Amino acid sequence: MPFDPAITDVEALQERAPVALLRRALAGAITAAQLDRNELTLWLERAHLRQACSLLKSDLQFNFLADVACVDWHPTEPRFEVVYHLLSIPRKERLRLKVRLAGDDASLESVTPVWPAADFFEREVFDLFGVRFQGHPNLRRLLMPEDWEGHPLRKDYPVEGYR
Repeated sequence: MPFDPAITDVEALQERAPVALLRRALAGAITAAQLDRNELTLWLERAHLRQACSLLKSDLQFNFLADVACVDWHPTEPRFEVVYHLLSIPRKERLRLKVRLAGDDASLESVTPVWPAADFFEREVFDLFGVRFQGHPNLRRLLMPEDWEGHPLRKDYPVEGYR
């Protein structure tokens, strides 16, 4: 059974609650959207991330942050894409948020004030990719030793490490 083609037009997705809320409350926050296999993904401007997360949590009950991940698209720019996987337990709905970051300016606001569970997820992304989270209460290495040089999941990291 073939799947329906993905919908990538924000206008066509405006009836979806997360899209409608963010377009109404934060004009210009959504840069792109995709609905594929009934999974909604929204790309957000970096400056609106924390406020968008607060609105999604308070107004649409996205009360569970399942994961924060990162993708390194080196050598293309923007190099990094930080991905937030959200779940609304009462609404039984999932949402994926993505923020694109340039390689020379890989930082964005921490969402730990919204979801305290983001603490270790953000530390892991910082440790392995070098993305800095402004306002994080304890941004330090999580998996690698404190004296480790570099960030081992970056695509330009040497296979055998720095010597």
